[in-house]
Amino acid sequence: MGITSAWAISAHDDTVVGELAPWVLPLVAAERDDPQMQERWRRWCEAPLPDHRTWSGTPAAPAEAAALDAAVASFQRLTAGGEHVQQLYDGTDDGPCLMSDVWERDRSPERMFLSVWSKDYALASFFHAVGPRRAALLPGWCGTFLLTAAQVRATLPDIERALSFTPEERAAAEEQDWLDYAPDDESVLAGPLRQWRQAAEAGLGLCGANVHIR
Repeated sequence: MGITSAWAISAHDDTVVGELAPWVLPLVAAERDDPQMQERWRRWCEAPLPDHRTWSGTPAAPAEAAALDAAVASFQRLTAGGEHVQQLYDGTDDGPCLMSDVWERDRSPERMFLSVWSKDYALASFFHAVGPRRAALLPGWCGTFLLTAAQVRATLPDIERALSFTPEERAAAEEQDWLDYAPDDESVLAGPLRQWRQAAEAGLGLCGANVHIR
């Protein structure tokens, strides 16, 4: 059976962020501190993956093919989100519900970036397209975070650096973003920066969540 994943970044005032903090922040910290996640992050930073079009079907020596398969699998596990963060969507006995208490809190599309994919991961395509140096500028862990309005303003320069490209850099990043967008879809290279800028201007905080929804 296939999966459906979502990477969402929603804007909220600091009252909502304060309500969410005791629930969200420990799960993000647990995911970040997981030794397996740290090892996957280290492997990717030390050896970023090649052009995604070479990941399968490209002739290679058996040892090279096995090494690439292992690196791709490790990267995919890193960017798929882990069991701690998944509790944000699955819920706990004493925790809020990501769908109703976060995503549906404000239905204005301008206050949310949402990228949903069947059998794919928006964050994986995003991280591969921008590379580890830029990805490391995002707060939280692998697309999941919770920021107050002040933290949004403080982190905006890093997000600007992560997602501002020369024409040549943008063309290269777009080639490595493998998601097949519909005409009205917002790309992973555009949506997060728009959301950060709008939240900073409006004095809002942000909640990011990289989870399976099915």
